[in-house]
Amino acid sequence: MNTECRGKCFPITVDFFIFMFLEPHFRGQRSGWIEVVCGSMFSGKTEELLRRLRRAKIANQNVAIYKPAIDVRYDETRVVSHDASSIEANVLSHSSDLLNVDSEINVVGIDEAQFFDMQLTDVCQELALRNIRVIVAGLDMDYRGMPFGPMPNLLAVAEYITKVHAICVHCGNLATHSYRLSEHDSVVLLGEKDRYEPRCRTCYSMGNIMKLI
Repeated sequence: MNTECRGKCFPITVDFFIFMFLEPHFRGQRSGWIEVVCGSMFSGKTEELLRRLRRAKIANQNVAIYKPAIDVRYDETRVVSHDASSIEANVLSHSSDLLNVDSEINVVGIDEAQFFDMQLTDVCQELALRNIRVIVAGLDMDYRGMPFGPMPNLLAVAEYITKVHAICVHCGNLATHSYRLSEHDSVVLLGEKDRYEPRCRTCYSMGNIMKLI
């Protein structure tokens, strides 16, 4: 569709929209705040976390990344995304250990935040008050479609929230839910495509019938 351009014009590209909406603008803001990147499994949360951390390093900022000890799917000590990007991380058993971060650190990244204890929200707020940029990535909902661990509290206190989406494997629409393929009923069950698949709201609500279609 042709539109009339009044005043100065500039080309709008896909990259423009990606960076405009995924990464917050910080001009004029103090250095301490919380960003949350959330979504279903296979939605690119960790990729986005790593992208922001890489950009912080390019800006010569001191970066530290953390992951919960329970997350050993790809590697015991590295944060690994589905596209095989990775970075060495500090492995923690409790969120309070984050408070021991070096005073020279400017940016803290936290992956798989849903697996941390409920104190994580308070810890992130303390780090932000220390003028640290805190970037948190995690599942906003568990396989039941319920808020997952400390994620809802983090979403409530964060200055910036980015919700990313996977693609529903059944209809091709945006996926917001992580559907569990196995019969296990524990909330925490590590797994990848062998145990989970991304689904839109409608396909998620149809449950096991989708396996027959």
